[in-house]
Amino acid sequence: MNIKMMAPCALLLSIISSSALAKVSLQQASELGNTLTPMGAEQAGNKDGTIPSYKGGLAGDKHSDPTLDIFANEQPLYTITAKNLAHYRDKLSDGQVALFNKFPDSYSMPVYPTHRTAAYPQRIYEKAKKNATRARLVDEGNGMNNFNEAVPFAIPQSGLEVIWNHISRYRGGSVERNSASLPVQTDGSYVPVKVRSQMISPHYLKGGYDAREDDNVLFYFTSTIKSPARLSGNILLIHETIDQVNQPRMAWKYNSGQRRVRRAPQVSYDAPVATAGDLRTSDQTDMFNGAPDKYNWKLVGKQEVYIPYNSYKLMDPNVSYADIVAPGHIDQSYTRYELHRVWKVEATLKEGERHVYGKRTFYVDEDSWQIALADHYDSRGELWRVAEGHAMQFVNADTLWYASSTSYDLMSGRYLVTLNNEEKNAFKFGKKMKRKQFTSAAIRRQGKR
Repeated sequence: MNIKMMAPCALLLSIISSSALAKVSLQQASELGNTLTPMGAEQAGNKDGTIPSYKGGLAGDKHSDPTLDIFANEQPLYTITAKNLAHYRDKLSDGQVALFNKFPDSYSMPVYPTHRTAAYPQRIYEKAKKNATRARLVDEGNGMNNFNEAVPFAIPQSGLEVIWNHISRYRGGSVERNSASLPVQTDGSYVPVKVRSQMISPHYLKGGYDAREDDNVLFYFTSTIKSPARLSGNILLIHETIDQVNQPRMAWKYNSGQRRVRRAPQVSYDAPVATAGDLRTSDQTDMFNGAPDKYNWKLVGKQEVYIPYNSYKLMDPNVSYADIVAPGHIDQSYTRYELHRVWKVEATLKEGERHVYGKRTFYVDEDSWQIALADHYDSRGELWRVAEGHAMQFVNADTLWYASSTSYDLMSGRYLVTLNNEEKNAFKFGKKMKRKQFTSAAIRRQGKR
């Protein structure tokens, strides 16, 4: 695979190793909003004209309908199949190639014109610029300081900084989400696990940010399982910390059968996820989350790759889960791939550490800092699972997030897909929440109602 290292700006040529923690200068940061977008992407398009220049993204307001497909009349430029795979190989991840090889008769990728739709509130741009010269990695890269809300490293110096940009990216401030995780068997059968979750950055809590309570908190999170009956009523509460080595993630579980709340330190790293049918680890949620301390992180460079983008069809409320789900993989006619520039980051398990994944490769969208693709290898170095994050711009919240995500198990032939197009109030951004809603006492009361 051809890697295109950063070229347009001399300031980016110094991005060479995961150990580089050098300070970004005011002069370098001044490129944000000029040769670089306010989020740190290359403002210009590519030399072939297949990636356009950035024009500010897709604007909206809180009354806009994010599911309205403004590109509905576009047709694919071409469709990649197993037969013409070699022609496009240099712009595909190893995981994507593996899916073509495993499903040569059914797997395809429709490629559409590229639209750089990611856009964020002006206050996030301003914070990103300030963070660029102030934010620091601490504890060997396992935490941050001098960081304000989102995008700490708009001009990253290392693979760890790229991953921290993903972990801490802006996702609308606060959101209540109703979604379904579908563990799909080899014959295409599935039982949806329906979940209502709430997430909020402490900056958006009623009463505002409190440094005494929120200094090391990235966000507060709860998830309540609504169905099936065997899992219904179970609640997970998380206080996601910024430095999870010095202060590990704080998690509690309410068990509806026992009617008890217990601490849940096991909700991290490679612990299985109850709603995922053993097809995803805890740190695979949101493509990657949590402490990065088990891996050595290498910034390989920047590359042009076909990634899922503007995935309106997977959010279409007129489409059912049964329409999308198929044996082996989702129905790819509902997907949309575009050519975008991504940061390629490799994570290799440190000597002496334990994790089911010995190596992981992440492809991070330059416009949003959101992971688009992830390849996960087992301890023998064999490609095991391939994950895709199908992104779209939520114009009612000025944020790019996932319309859907998939995790394909190449060994078992099963896969996991997260969808929400059948759910009422799938995303409710700007929901008002109080800090006391995110306590063990609160989930105990919620569970007993």
